[in-house]
Amino acid sequence: MPGEAVAVVGASGSGKSTLLGLLAGLDTPSSGSVQLDGADLYGLDEDGRAALRARLLGFVFQSFQLLPALNALENVMLPLELAGEADAADRAAKMLARVGLAERLRHYPKTLSGGEQQRVALARAFVTQPKLLLADEPTGNLDAATGAGVIELMFEMNAEARTTLVLVTHDEAIAGRCRRRIRLVAGRIDGEG
Repeated sequence: MPGEAVAVVGASGSGKSTLLGLLAGLDTPSSGSVQLDGADLYGLDEDGRAALRARLLGFVFQSFQLLPALNALENVMLPLELAGEADAADRAAKMLARVGLAERLRHYPKTLSGGEQQRVALARAFVTQPKLLLADEPTGNLDAATGAGVIELMFEMNAEARTTLVLVTHDEAIAGRCRRRIRLVAGRIDGEG
């Protein structure tokens, strides 16, 4: 549902990251199907899945996944440029301002703190206005205070954009902020609430 936040929780190895990979069309299921915006994800070839990902999905990873040779602005512009958007620089700059990094546009990842890198990753994830945002332990590499700020920003941006958020987390407090919670045990849903 637009604007909804769903937490996926479970012990290490329970299948949380695999579930996100399946939802994104990055991993192939052994059985079953994944419907994404009315399309059978695995009925598409790899190019079709990539096009659907580009159109519908945003990603935020624990390890930021920024390209080290690109500055903050270029990292956020990248998905827009890949989609052929003419106003990529302007949209990326506005999104970086939204996450509080208007003064850091030309800085490379190695010169940014972990919290700043994750805010660049948030800007990159939201700049394409995705319908679905997949976040895999987005605070896992951050200290508690920095992580709390990043999570607050992510929930604010999710509400503003009315994006559906699927958030993998070990943090019960973060999971408690989500409208729904899905618990995985050994690759199976063990509970939902």
